[in-house]
Amino acid sequence: MINQGWRRLEKLRPALPAGPVFLKSIAFPAGDQMGKTVSMNESRWEPVTARGLAGFGIGLAVFFGLVFTSESGFVFVVDHANLLFHEAGHPFVGLFSQRLEPYGGTIGQLVFPVVLAVSFWRKGLALSFAGSLIWFFENWLNIARYMADARALELPLLGGGDHDWNTIFTRWNVLQYDTQIAGALRISAWTGMALVCAWVLWRTW
Repeated sequence: MINQGWRRLEKLRPALPAGPVFLKSIAFPAGDQMGKTVSMNESRWEPVTARGLAGFGIGLAVFFGLVFTSESGFVFVVDHANLLFHEAGHPFVGLFSQRLEPYGGTIGQLVFPVVLAVSFWRKGLALSFAGSLIWFFENWLNIARYMADARALELPLLGGGDHDWNTIFTRWNVLQYDTQIAGALRISAWTGMALVCAWVLWRTW
């Protein structure tokens, strides 16, 4: 009975080709095809043209000119937009948690440049991606300005209410270090923007 069962299984089992023939039936990409695959992965980004780089450089010069000539940590044009996103973040996060609501403003002003950066990254637009990251890190300067005011409470608050970073730092028991934390964030912001600029130059190398 057992032998008959094995014979039936042998008949049902599909015949596989012999070793060398079986290997021949598997299609491996040729050397040049593998090279093309690697190059496609490496060329995720669209090439940065000289004209595009020049436009990016001019825009960056204007932007940094505004940064250095504006009040520390507040670029008039950019940070008014950031302020709108900041204020929109509070009620949105507050819908889910009143305790997390003070963090909503900072989350709100950071999420928009992050969304743009991800979108441009997916499309392979290097200069637009870099611009979004610079906007992201510029926000850190504005956040550092707000942090440094946690004890002084001198900045005018839109619509009044509580000072976000006074509330947050008090919860973390680090209120006395507000200016030091703000200084570290400010340095990180400039470092981030410098790295983005270095990446753009590397892309054009």
